[in-house]
Amino acid sequence: METKKPVIEFHLDGQTGVAPYLQIVHQVKQALRLGLLQPGDQLPTMREIVGKLAINPNTVFKAYRTLEMEGLVGSRPGKGTFILRAMKGPAPSDLKVLRQGLLQWLKEAYEAGLDAESILALFNSTFHEIRKEVRA
Repeated sequence: METKKPVIEFHLDGQTGVAPYLQIVHQVKQALRLGLLQPGDQLPTMREIVGKLAINPNTVFKAYRTLEMEGLVGSRPGKGTFILRAMKGPAPSDLKVLRQGLLQWLKEAYEAGLDAESILALFNSTFHEIRKEVRA
């Protein structure tokens, strides 16, 4: 079986207050939800991530272990860590249509003079409002 090249690059944001290992977990899940990662895709090796992000190897191990415990990835000794299954949710093609609508909204928000923080504030408040309605 041919080994596939990693298809995701991780980044860490020290300003979020989210633990680095959770940032890696969230980025894998986000890539799965968006269809950027598929079953069979290889994740970067722990060594590659440690070298690129200059973080403790245990941080990467904890992230990959968390993903493994959730059944999303599996490791193959000497080969690497691979995506085992997709996440439940809408098809990537459906997300593409929604993304186009969101892009249009963001362009309109910028054209209306909102800066990034204002856009995020408006989005987050509206998002939380709709979540309450959906749950009710």
